[in-house]
Amino acid sequence: MSTPAGYFTAMYEGAEDPWGLRSRWYEERKYALTLASLPRPHFRRAFEPGCSVGELTRRLAGRCERLLATDRVPEAVERAREATTGLDHVEVARLTVPEEWPGGTFDLVVLSELLYYFDAPALDRLLRRTVDSLAPGGTLVTVHWNHPVPEHRLTGAELADRLGGEEGLALRLDHREEDFVLQTFTRRTPGEPPAPSPAAYEGLV
Repeated sequence: MSTPAGYFTAMYEGAEDPWGLRSRWYEERKYALTLASLPRPHFRRAFEPGCSVGELTRRLAGRCERLLATDRVPEAVERAREATTGLDHVEVARLTVPEEWPGGTFDLVVLSELLYYFDAPALDRLLRRTVDSLAPGGTLVTVHWNHPVPEHRLTGAELADRLGGEEGLALRLDHREEDFVLQTFTRRTPGEPPAPSPAAYEGLV
């Protein structure tokens, strides 16, 4: 069974920022590495499910023409909206994945500290919906805590193994530390050439 919804509701009832996303240097550094992992300077349309209080959302906004950030907990949605006030190209909405999923395609999907809450069947559905919604050559970024937690079904390293077997994804970056695993993938379509590297994108190679 995936982590029950009541766990997240209780977390937000007990604290304004339950995971310390606004105050910890660990999180600030991880966000900087996440942004640095993006292979292009700008993206047309991005999706960030599980956005929590919107700290990563604010940072992603500077790299996206349009950004949809969602969370299943109403309190989190409200705080993320406050964090992105004045960013008219950012939409924050309540949405529960994988049962609910936005329409259209994205050239960037960011799954940050999210996937380990899902059991195997739900994780399979979420990843399939992710790949199906990525535009050809689109980017998927995943970053996850790599220590055992009672509410987590998998560690970051275990998730990396699972993602490596997902059809339609090509691994582009694999950054591993003791505390977290950060990876980027591109959507591969049979018969299509691979997406250009950052250097190739700028004509350097």
